[in-house]
Amino acid sequence: MFTVAALYKFTPFADPAGIREPLRAACAAAGVRGTLLLAPEGINGTIAGRAEGITAALAHIRALPGCADLEPKVSHAAEMPFGKLKVRLKREIVTMGRPDVAPREGTGRYVAPAEWNALISAPDVAVIDTRNDYEVAIGSFEGAEDPRTAAFGDFPAWWEQNRERFAGKRIAMFCTGGIRCEKSTNYLMSQGVEEVFHLEGGILKYLEEVPEERSLWHGSCFVFDGRVSVGHGLSEGPHVLCHACRRPILPEDRARAEYEEGVACHHCAHQTSDADKARFRERQRQIALARARGERHLG
Repeated sequence: MFTVAALYKFTPFADPAGIREPLRAACAAAGVRGTLLLAPEGINGTIAGRAEGITAALAHIRALPGCADLEPKVSHAAEMPFGKLKVRLKREIVTMGRPDVAPREGTGRYVAPAEWNALISAPDVAVIDTRNDYEVAIGSFEGAEDPRTAAFGDFPAWWEQNRERFAGKRIAMFCTGGIRCEKSTNYLMSQGVEEVFHLEGGILKYLEEVPEERSLWHGSCFVFDGRVSVGHGLSEGPHVLCHACRRPILPEDRARAEYEEGVACHHCAHQTSDADKARFRERQRQIALARARGERHLG
């Protein structure tokens, strides 16, 4: 059994590049894989490993400036959900493309999972899902607004085009683990929205703490690791990943005419060129060769 830790922290890093290699070395020594992003505004990522390895990696991260109170969302996977370890430098730890947005200066009011149902059921509350369209497609909260954004950076433009529809409403926002809501609620506050709330700990914390019989969540929650999706109790969901477009699909979708392993699914078959598909087929061939050698293809 592997422990999976999803984490983020908005905290000023004066020298993200100086943090990178010691962090990478500590995670590697602990046998941890996954992706961690470092930027001047903080750290974000998901890592997986044996319990003792995750404990060691988190100890290193908590020793970074401003990270002592880091609270990761912890779940489990039957198999290692990452092929390798990546520690990358970025301009932002979650890309909104709005340098004026600063979560450290204030965010919406946190709402605990146990109190979330009452909030989003109130008639004067508009519930907004801040995730990408392919994430929303496999699950969301009852009655939530889907902005149909392809990337988080599209959210400000969507809000500016739709804000009049939400006049006079309290706004409740949610995302997978909370990080996108830190930025999106700060952005709405900067736009003059007075009552903004967001789900503390994100969907993952809600699915962990709220019993399914009392849940207002429908479907599965997309996660950015090899499990692809999780459900109530953070149990692994039914989805697999199309390795061409990186969208989640159900096992039965592999029986559709458009599906070719590693090359296309019904979401992307008509969106990629013949040259793209040829490249994907070669990648899939290399994966098959590595598998035959008893190795894991990491490309």
